[in-house]
Amino acid sequence: MPDHSTDAIRNVALIGHAGSGKSSLLEALLFHARAIHKQGRVDDGTNHADFTAQEHAHHHSLEPSVLSLDHQGRHINLIDPPGLPDFFGRTQLVMPAVEGALLLINAARGIESVTQRAFELARQQGKSVMIVINQIDTNPSQLEPLLTEIQEQFGHGCLPLNLPSADGQAVVDCYLQPDFETPTLFADATRCQEALVDVVVEQDEALMNLYLEQDETLTPQQLHAPLEKALRQGELVPVCFTSVERDQGIDLLLDALAQVMPSPLEANPPEFLNGFGEEAQPVVITPDADAHLLAHLFRIVIDPYAGRLGLFRIYQGKVRKGQKLFLGSQRKAVKITHLLKLQGRKQLDIQEGVAGDICAVAKIEGLEVGAILHDNHEEDNFHLPDPELPQPLFALAVQPKRRGDEQKLAEVLNKLVSEDPSLQITHAGSENETVLQGLGEMHLQIALEKAQQVFNLELETHKPSLAYRETITLEAEARYRHKKQTGGAGQFGEVALAISPLEREEGFEFVSEVVGGAIPAPFIPAVKKGVIEAMNEGVLAGYPMQDIRVVLLDGKHHPVDSKEIAFVMAGKKAFIEAAKQAEPALLEPLVKLEVLVPQEKIGDISGDLTSRRGMICGTEVRPNQLVAVLAEAPLAALDDYATRIKGMTAGKGQLSMTFSRYELVPPAELRRLMLCEQMDEDPDEAQDEAAGGFNRASGR
Repeated sequence: MPDHSTDAIRNVALIGHAGSGKSSLLEALLFHARAIHKQGRVDDGTNHADFTAQEHAHHHSLEPSVLSLDHQGRHINLIDPPGLPDFFGRTQLVMPAVEGALLLINAARGIESVTQRAFELARQQGKSVMIVINQIDTNPSQLEPLLTEIQEQFGHGCLPLNLPSADGQAVVDCYLQPDFETPTLFADATRCQEALVDVVVEQDEALMNLYLEQDETLTPQQLHAPLEKALRQGELVPVCFTSVERDQGIDLLLDALAQVMPSPLEANPPEFLNGFGEEAQPVVITPDADAHLLAHLFRIVIDPYAGRLGLFRIYQGKVRKGQKLFLGSQRKAVKITHLLKLQGRKQLDIQEGVAGDICAVAKIEGLEVGAILHDNHEEDNFHLPDPELPQPLFALAVQPKRRGDEQKLAEVLNKLVSEDPSLQITHAGSENETVLQGLGEMHLQIALEKAQQVFNLELETHKPSLAYRETITLEAEARYRHKKQTGGAGQFGEVALAISPLEREEGFEFVSEVVGGAIPAPFIPAVKKGVIEAMNEGVLAGYPMQDIRVVLLDGKHHPVDSKEIAFVMAGKKAFIEAAKQAEPALLEPLVKLEVLVPQEKIGDISGDLTSRRGMICGTEVRPNQLVAVLAEAPLAALDDYATRIKGMTAGKGQLSMTFSRYELVPPAELRRLMLCEQMDEDPDEAQDEAAGGFNRASGR
């Protein structure tokens, strides 16, 4: 039996921008809770969260790590995902496993791009958020303005749970065991406690009467239930202050994790579904130890020697070593021979995991991110909604250096994507090149390094190609008959369909208006399959298509020769014919940029972005005489832009990008792209076309 029950568990993700001090703070928490014997350091690679060779080489967290500690009778599981913008997808994947999020903000650097995204992600998923203003010793004078900025940006429910002392030597508790005597750097403990209690008692009318009418002092124990309600609803976001370097506020933060953050019994329930698509129905899940087991795999680690390791969060029931369980909709049971708790690099054998806990299984094939472990076929189709991972912005065409490694290339890339689904593999171009797509240059670099260092596969790469898309601009109709006779039973399918453009980013819609059995119902999904195949291949330049509505109008079938493949082909060909009539167009990805630069460089950066078809959306003043320039620009115009920013600002500038949307490529840019493509295929013909275009434009 584990030595902790569900109500004693706290699951918390440490989120925030790289450089906020997440790994160092985690190390301090572990040391203060006596979960480790010696406090390691990030700089010398001895901290327990960053233990891979790549993390030591890059001095950054690159993989989510899981560690746990015990404090005040609570068992606290802490997940530390990377804080670099390129790895935000890995943060998204671990969030379903936790009830609470610890959002770290560097006191000297303020609210950064990942900070904003991480807060929005946590609240979208209904997580209870606690903000930690970290490294308070670096810029004490900016702490009060920073708190004001946090309240303006994240809401006025962001209230201090403690405050830095006036002499800079300690952090003063304002709520759990309030210290009203020690002077604070700003505000005071009494007013902070009153502000917190005012928000909390609003959740409970009886307590409000005690507090207001009877002027009765309320203890944190009395306020616990309404406080958890305020956290769940996002009306309260406690703020704590810490300095790892001076060992300040660590014990108070441990107390807050144990007493303020919710247990699995107190948090917003998970959004489980039974079934897929339009037939999916919500399912109520309770962390009941005696109920059927439901556990969600949120992370996969693949070791070339040890096989697959799957990290999972138990939502319902128990899992025991030696137990036989089902994985997703697989009919055959798998036996849990290795049940583990992770402590960074260490894998600790356990006999049982209870509802609410985070555990791991090893050496089981078929483990995939998002799969559900369960013990009854009634839950075969239970699942959590798929996370909306960021759109890949960068791509590299890859091929093995060694001849004969083509099969290994496919295997290794599939392993990389299994570990990190925010990577994608596509096959593009007339030569069917293998393309690895990711969220940034570093995202791809780390994946390629891992392919070589861990899986012993050396790769050659080509210049990143852009993730263009295609769409249509007009409505069109087409009919196609697929007929094939091979001597025996033939193939017959006829399809008539209409297509029309959707609003941007609406994706794909397929509607059947077939009546009278012109196409039997079992063949209609085959038509849709053919349409999707055609959309994936494109009709203009070989890029996937989007934002299209397809209406299946009519068709014909044969009682003997009609087969699924016939309607797949008919649907595909009919769509291609219709799309060619509908004036297909090319879409390019636009990105949101945040360029952090010294104030004197605003003009240079703004002018440079404008010259790259960018649009300046605004500026925000940041600490240390820095300004964030906010803009939108086509990704095609930003090749190696991070390096250019460094050069323009003498190394002081920082760039972060996130996908915004797809927009039509302007006519002039489209002509340039098509000319470049033609140059690759036939340089002489392209030059003649260019000369003709010049003559037409000049009237000669």
